[in-house]
Amino acid sequence: MIRVKICGITSWADAELAVEASASMIGLNFWKKSPRYIPPAHAIEIVRRLPRRVQAVGVFVDEPAEMVSAIAQQLNLSAVQLHGAESPETVISVAASFPVIKAFNVAPGFKLATLANYRAAAMFLLDGFSAGKRGGTGKTFDWGIARRAARYGPVLLAGGITPENVAEAIRVAQPFGVDVCSGVEKKPGKKDPARVRALVENVRAIERSM
Repeated sequence: MIRVKICGITSWADAELAVEASASMIGLNFWKKSPRYIPPAHAIEIVRRLPRRVQAVGVFVDEPAEMVSAIAQQLNLSAVQLHGAESPETVISVAASFPVIKAFNVAPGFKLATLANYRAAAMFLLDGFSAGKRGGTGKTFDWGIARRAARYGPVLLAGGITPENVAEAIRVAQPFGVDVCSGVEKKPGKKDPARVRALVENVRAIERSM
């Protein structure tokens, strides 16, 4: 099954929408500079209400490993996503307690071999590049890179994924899953119910055809 992660969840209403659409994961962004930031104290109420089949992933950017692990434990997260310039050592430290999704912004000149340094990660997330942003960029990249990245581990494809292009993205990249944020929003931090449902339906349709 192709995993679907709906990221940038800021309310139970949007989390419930993702659950009802049969998403596999939701992303809770703990980077304070993000327009989709949610305080851990608010996020815990969402996590507590999730059915067990839906994983809660905490998104962090360049935070100390000790803080990441403490928040993940407090909220009982399923996994953590490290979306900054974290070192392999930080990933190893966090991965001792929680599965780690290590994210990379695929800028021009991105070297796939970099992923070999992060073998402690449970999977990799490849995202579009936009200067000054960490996720939710709405920028696509060459999906063939994501396909080649699978040699290093499972890949979540992100960056400009929408209901309209998700089928083609999956055909080209053949990812473990897709991570969608801005492509299913009305505005940053507020999901569009019709687009969330359409996204998941289109993923399941292409899955059946493969």
